[in-house]
Amino acid sequence: MDLRKKQRVVLEALEDIKGRDIVVFNTARMPSMFERVVIASGDSTRQVKALADRVQEKARESGARVYGVEGEASGEWVLVDLGDVVVHIMHPTVRDFYNLEEVWGGKTVRFQLKKPKRRGKAARSGRKRQAA
Repeated sequence: MDLRKKQRVVLEALEDIKGRDIVVFNTARMPSMFERVVIASGDSTRQVKALADRVQEKARESGARVYGVEGEASGEWVLVDLGDVVVHIMHPTVRDFYNLEEVWGGKTVRFQLKKPKRRGKAARSGRKRQAA
């Protein structure tokens, strides 16, 4: 599975369970074993676990391999390793304390989950042309 598709699957899975403050960092130029770091928050340990479960479920359904999962027992910070994409799902207080955004820093990846509907030519112009 290519990187973009895997990233999209992760983001959609997080959106499904109402993950908050989702950011994606491009780490391809850093000396790491992965190309993207995704960080998201859940409002409770139950939601953090549900988000991690959903990411794993959707990744497997799309053909991606889940290499490992850490932190499921506590549910305050769960890491899901998908190879070239690593997902950190955290309780907001834990996220604030560890401040991974500063660690991975740099440039975030902009993403759009759903493509906007294309409108017809007349709708784009906003008004009809008047006869001269």
